[in-house]
Amino acid sequence: MEDIESLEPKITKLPSEILLKIISQIPLKEAVRTSILSTSWKSLLAPIQVKFDDFDGKKIMGFLLKPCESTPEILKVSLHVDERENDLVFQAVKGGEKDLYLDFSLNKQKKCNFNLVLEPNCSIPCDFNFSSIKTLNLISVNRLTKDLVSSLFFNCQVLETLKLEKCVGLKNVSVKASNFLTSFEMVDCPNLESIMLSAPNLKSFSYRGVLPLIQIKGSLRLVDSVLDLRDGFENKEFDCEDVMNLLEAFKEIESLRISGWLLEWMCAAGVMFGRLPFKFSKLKELCWFDSLMDQTKRDSLACFLNMTPSLEKLFIKIDQDLTPIICPYFHQHYHEPILWMDYETVKSNASQLDHLKMVEFKGFTSQEDELVLLDLLLNSATPCTLKSMVVISREEQPRQVAKIPRSQLKHTSCGKRRTVVSAPNKDYFFGLTQENNSAIQCL
Repeated sequence: MEDIESLEPKITKLPSEILLKIISQIPLKEAVRTSILSTSWKSLLAPIQVKFDDFDGKKIMGFLLKPCESTPEILKVSLHVDERENDLVFQAVKGGEKDLYLDFSLNKQKKCNFNLVLEPNCSIPCDFNFSSIKTLNLISVNRLTKDLVSSLFFNCQVLETLKLEKCVGLKNVSVKASNFLTSFEMVDCPNLESIMLSAPNLKSFSYRGVLPLIQIKGSLRLVDSVLDLRDGFENKEFDCEDVMNLLEAFKEIESLRISGWLLEWMCAAGVMFGRLPFKFSKLKELCWFDSLMDQTKRDSLACFLNMTPSLEKLFIKIDQDLTPIICPYFHQHYHEPILWMDYETVKSNASQLDHLKMVEFKGFTSQEDELVLLDLLLNSATPCTLKSMVVISREEQPRQVAKIPRSQLKHTSCGKRRTVVSAPNKDYFFGLTQENNSAIQCL
């Protein structure tokens, strides 16, 4: 296949009409990125300068929501607010009739806390046709632009995808969506305290940042969820009840990506996963990630796995670039009964994972707690069902894991492609065999 460098001269010779046709056929984000290929591509999507002398919401909405032709448009919009404020400048990217991206990061505004309410309302007459917008991406919403954003969302009755990112100062967000919204994502809003989300047909929920209060109401169709809490927890009381209510809202999902420290804190605070009134009965894929693997994180994961009877794929990722989230001391007289006990007790209380087909452990260093976890998983899985257990070193070298009975150790060859590591169970060893051209799914 020819690479970009060899194709670029041929592409630049194409007529503009053909280039515009190509851009119109690819997703909006990728279309905007084509400007880096050559000056020909860049000129096709040069920003259009637009200036409003007053903050006329009706006029602004009409302009933003007017469908562009078949190709994307990049607009640099300048609004005069009042004499006390600098002009409000933002970028709008419109993709045909369906996609709208608003980026307010061009404003040099000082941080001010604010709340954001997004609710459609079809009962109030509106002068604009919002029916074509299906994807709305909002970047760096601030105090000055929150009303503009709320107005934009006001009658988005067929919106399918909503994303909020990098909204500094945003404290509370409330979203009441129509039946069409299926995907909600929120990323890197460092001051966030709460998310209230009502979306009857929501299928995908994704969050990255500090742990806020998250309340999801009436979303019975959720399929996959992401709780990437890499930024830890604000200096307030950790409320297990709030987190348990959130997990219960996720009980029907099939895929979950979750920060390991949250499970550790819940166990330390007294949550007994095995005694909860619900299980993740449909969960088929679990991704656990953290900055390290130690005994408490290992055991809290083992406890959580007791709630996943249908699990088929387990991904574990140790990422040293993540900041460690230190578990505080909780004044509890009880906790998960197998937490922080000896390994044999942990193993004897672990539920069988009869449907587990594959395990991938990335960031593997052969430390004791990691080896104990491998042994626990091998003990819980059904041998005829578990098809693959792969560990991936920090150097991105994948190795297939297999049990080697002690009686066969002398007949096992070792070398560059295979190493042998002692297992916690003294009856066997771990054989780690180097993978060649494997289709390993990296996290």
